[in-house]
Amino acid sequence: MDVFGNAISDFYKTGKADVLWLHNSYGEVEEMPVDLFFRGEDEMPFLEHKAISLCYGKILDVGGGVGSHALFLQEIGFDVTAIDISADAVKIMQQRGVEKAFEQDIYLVKEKYDTLLFLMNGIGLTGTLQGFADFLVKAKDMINPDGQLIFDTSDISYLYEDLEKPANHYFGEVSYCYEYKAQKGNWFNWLYLDQGTLAHVAHQNGWDLEVVFDDEEDQYLAKLTLS
Repeated sequence: MDVFGNAISDFYKTGKADVLWLHNSYGEVEEMPVDLFFRGEDEMPFLEHKAISLCYGKILDVGGGVGSHALFLQEIGFDVTAIDISADAVKIMQQRGVEKAFEQDIYLVKEKYDTLLFLMNGIGLTGTLQGFADFLVKAKDMINPDGQLIFDTSDISYLYEDLEKPANHYFGEVSYCYEYKAQKGNWFNWLYLDQGTLAHVAHQNGWDLEVVFDDEEDQYLAKLTLS
């Protein structure tokens, strides 16, 4: 069941949606504002504008959602393909005018790109620290020699100021579950990376890290290029 897809479909069709709840493995359930996914370029934060300014060549927007970033890139002349695993999201992207929008898993991508773009913590889809390391190996086959990975992520150490960090796994590995109209989706793993850990894993797997923007509130924008 695509609970997230149901919420964004309602919003796209009617301009409003019921509350989309996000259950997590570390604290209280949170509300996820659905309109956040539909924001235009004027509503995007500086970090996302910075990420888009770094893009070049043939771009793959991973976890494209309803296409906000792909539309922005398309409008300024880029060759951009957007993918998502939500069929509802892809349908909305297509209806909103994204020319190349496909329902596809990142791990099944066969083409090569110059820029792999993951925004709104999209790199989290790798799920675990080992999953991220495995993806860095896969990504070498997905980019051209001078290609790049652009993504934002966060250091979530602050969540554990009053709690002990987990002893059996990296503290940036969490789990989420969407709930919409009293229907819950499946739990899924998500990853957040502090800068030290990211630098270490990237270096181990043949990538150079540049932190191109830090909002000084635990979120930052990273660029990885092949060593």
